[in-house]
Amino acid sequence: MADKPLRVGLLGYGTAGAVFHAPLIASTPGVTLDAVVTSNPERQAQVQKACPDAAIVDRAFALWEREPDLVVVATPNRTHVPLALAALDAGIPIVVDKPFAPTADEGRRLVERARSLGLFLTVFQNRRWDADFLTVRRLLDEGALGTVTRFESRYERWRPNLRDNWRELAGADEAGGLLFDLGSHLIDQALHLLGPVTSVYGELDRRRAGSAVDDDAFVALTHASGVRSHLWANALAAQLGPRFRILGDRAGFTKYGMDVQEDALRAGGRPGDPRWGEEPPSQWGRLGADGSSSDVPSVPGAYQEFYAGVVAALRDGAPPPVDPLDAVAALEIIDAARRSALDGRVVHLDAPA
Repeated sequence: MADKPLRVGLLGYGTAGAVFHAPLIASTPGVTLDAVVTSNPERQAQVQKACPDAAIVDRAFALWEREPDLVVVATPNRTHVPLALAALDAGIPIVVDKPFAPTADEGRRLVERARSLGLFLTVFQNRRWDADFLTVRRLLDEGALGTVTRFESRYERWRPNLRDNWRELAGADEAGGLLFDLGSHLIDQALHLLGPVTSVYGELDRRRAGSAVDDDAFVALTHASGVRSHLWANALAAQLGPRFRILGDRAGFTKYGMDVQEDALRAGGRPGDPRWGEEPPSQWGRLGADGSSSDVPSVPGAYQEFYAGVVAALRDGAPPPVDPLDAVAALEIIDAARRSALDGRVVHLDAPA
């Protein structure tokens, strides 16, 4: 069995399943896509075309009966917790797409259930393998900026028209809106780079006519180290700000443009293709002080590393590629930002141990 690929069951074949998970699973040695769960006839036809060797089933319980080695939960946010719990109770290790859960308490419940059953659990925070993020991490590790004092990060888009999908649905259990959708990435990256947070301030607005959920989000974090992070997510950004702007006492780093891997996946590209994840020089960031800066070639993006890490964890006992407790910490900040946005006050978190 150790020589056979791990058989993966994929729950859901919307954007997350079709654009990210299925292609990345297919590109990773040691795993194979065994089955996809979708009851939508159009998506079933898409699976047949894109993943001809995968079985198609229309209910989760039919997937449990196939006894896969791993289940990926890539369904609407409101279903993440019940489906993940059902998979764990069926004795199956799981990957859960972001946002991990609608609340930090529900996220902790999943972590505790997995631990009590001795089962693997991780969260798909693929943006840890964006080219820009990997570049920033390298610069910080090298001390190129000196002591960092301010961290600014943005996911901004120009999407003035509402879309008819579950991400636009209101209701606490839906976990809709940009704070959950893009904020999950922004907050995870800030925590991963700069460590625990002691206070949170949030602003949430609905700018597009008819929007039922936040489409303009701002979160300010104070880290235990004293660094301040300012994070923006916006669906109505007619002019985009820098993806990253980071200031230190030695130098600053400013970078525009989004990672190229998502567009490549949508166009049919796959990890392993020539120049996969490489950004053009026009998207490289600049490092230095005012009046004296230079281009920094971007580290190639590497989404394939997530599932490679899953294989290493399940085969060799390596740590999960993303600790699910990191996702719980991000949800605590989302919870705090939502509370702050209601009354305009800063929310103080428990001091890190």
